[in-house]
Amino acid sequence: MEWLETSTENCPVQLTLGVVGEKWTLLILRDACNGVRRFDEFRRHIGLSDAVLSDRLRKLTDAGILRTVPYQEPGSRARHEYRVTRKGWDLWPVLVALKQWGETHMGDGDGPVLDLRHEECGTPVRVVVECERGHTALSPEQVTAKPGPGARPHAA
Repeated sequence: MEWLETSTENCPVQLTLGVVGEKWTLLILRDACNGVRRFDEFRRHIGLSDAVLSDRLRKLTDAGILRTVPYQEPGSRARHEYRVTRKGWDLWPVLVALKQWGETHMGDGDGPVLDLRHEECGTPVRVVVECERGHTALSPEQVTAKPGPGARPHAA
């Protein structure tokens, strides 16, 4: 079976975009990964409406990418902070890859907006594709892509 003969209904990229592919969703996750926790902080930093922010936070929470933690300021009603779950942290390399691509192809030349460095040695962090044996920084020419065991035939 060739790629064009396979169904895309169970494609992991398509399924993932169904959760995080809406405008603003990855920006909310970016901010959450960088320590933003509260509704007002997200709204102020990203600059989106209450309705859109509420919708995206609900979807990320329903998907198990964020979780809510109650808090209460003295004299105020109880509210929720948003924390990244393990499932959400598994998307962190995607954010780093988008950042890396953006700096290469969309940046203004002033350098990174967010400087990610390995804490132990201080060098910049980058995302690379590697095989399970540890061969790193593979190019598309070094990788063979073919339908896997989860591939289903495309309905005619």
